[in-house]
Amino acid sequence: MKKIFIILPLFLSGFLFSQKKPQKKPVKKTTVAKFNYHDEFRKISDEVMTNGTAYENLGELTKGIGPRFSATPGYIKAVEWAEKKLKSIGIEMIWRMEAKAPVWIRGRESLQIKTANGDWKNIRMLSFGNSEGTGGKDLTGEIVLINSTSELNAMSIGQLKDKIVFVNLPMDPKIINTNDSYLLTAKSKLISASVIAKTGAKALIIRSLTTAMDDTPHAKMVYYEPDDKVRIPALSIGVRSADELEKLLKNQKVTAKLNMTAQSKGDTTNPNIIAEIQGKKDSKVIVLGAQLDSWDFGEGAIDDGTGVAQCIEVLRTFKALGIENNHTIRVVFYANSENGGQGREMYAAYVKKKQEKHVFALGTDAGGYSPRGFSLDMPPQRRRQIFEWKNYFLPYGVYDFDQTEAIQDISPLKKLDIPLAELVVDTQRYFDYHHSEQDTFDKVNKRELLLGATAMTQLIFMIDKNW
Repeated sequence: MKKIFIILPLFLSGFLFSQKKPQKKPVKKTTVAKFNYHDEFRKISDEVMTNGTAYENLGELTKGIGPRFSATPGYIKAVEWAEKKLKSIGIEMIWRMEAKAPVWIRGRESLQIKTANGDWKNIRMLSFGNSEGTGGKDLTGEIVLINSTSELNAMSIGQLKDKIVFVNLPMDPKIINTNDSYLLTAKSKLISASVIAKTGAKALIIRSLTTAMDDTPHAKMVYYEPDDKVRIPALSIGVRSADELEKLLKNQKVTAKLNMTAQSKGDTTNPNIIAEIQGKKDSKVIVLGAQLDSWDFGEGAIDDGTGVAQCIEVLRTFKALGIENNHTIRVVFYANSENGGQGREMYAAYVKKKQEKHVFALGTDAGGYSPRGFSLDMPPQRRRQIFEWKNYFLPYGVYDFDQTEAIQDISPLKKLDIPLAELVVDTQRYFDYHHSEQDTFDKVNKRELLLGATAMTQLIFMIDKNW
């Protein structure tokens, strides 16, 4: 999932850090082997494409468990599934790391609109994650359309008081990289509940951030500011409903009736799952990360069941091929990625506290589509080293090493000067399903998923043998 990161308070009590990692076996000294990297890449590709289990594992996770939202039984089932799956491929070092997780319950939610002489019409909607509700009572108000910051700034004081603000801001189709288009729209202050609340408005409705042209609503995380005097409800509606509502508002007054029982009930803890193959040369760590949680209404296949399945596949392939890894190859499945981000913050704090030497971190959270390259967020000299390996990747359709941001769950490790990378895929369909009930197993292509796992394993192999 693509996310907008903010500074979050860490839940770093002694209780969380007191969890003990399994004892490592003594490291044996090994001699450095020389490789024909074209041959090694082919061995990896042949193993993954012939014997890979990522697609079957994804089916188990999404169809067998389903939604795995933070602080729900579904998430705990996913944790137990991941531990069992990792053990089944021969991983011995597996442990849990507890992280803070907010307890937020969506509950019942409904939105209706009507014109002056019309009847109430139901509109499909989704509350923002962690949004305030209406206490189960109807919240009614006139809808005001605002589609630009200039329109918002032109509003006089009190003009939006007790109104319901509607923002119909589409992702920019001219931006070819859909990740960039999504982030640009998601950062707009027009869709900030805190910004809109300061105008006196009592609710915020936005057009879903999606490239699809259907009426499926897509969720978004709400961020309230600490100094907010009022926290207003915020929700998304589908693209078709958004466009129809804008047409109505251009000609007449429209009233909305919103009812949400969404509520927050404090905090609990959910575990990150950590598994590794110990290094044969040293204890330096190469880490791969994916989020284990999903939203509460969908299977979380592309976001990010595919990433979980690919990370397991990397470890399985190293085991199956008997690769003698120099450094420790570690996988982290992050908790609370969708509505808080505490899992990633906890892992970064753990690394800092333990002073673990991390050589490299790789994230995968882009939907399991055809791999195109890796975004490299690291010093120039490290980027140049990876550029030199480009010809090894080209036969596998992997060519793009020019992007420079890693904004997935590995991102807090940047503060520790750890080189980061994330898998780059063809994202043109990703935001059709992202954060919606349409994010299901049938949207994933087995071959594309395995090609991504192949590229990840190849890169991890090269990092292990050369850094």
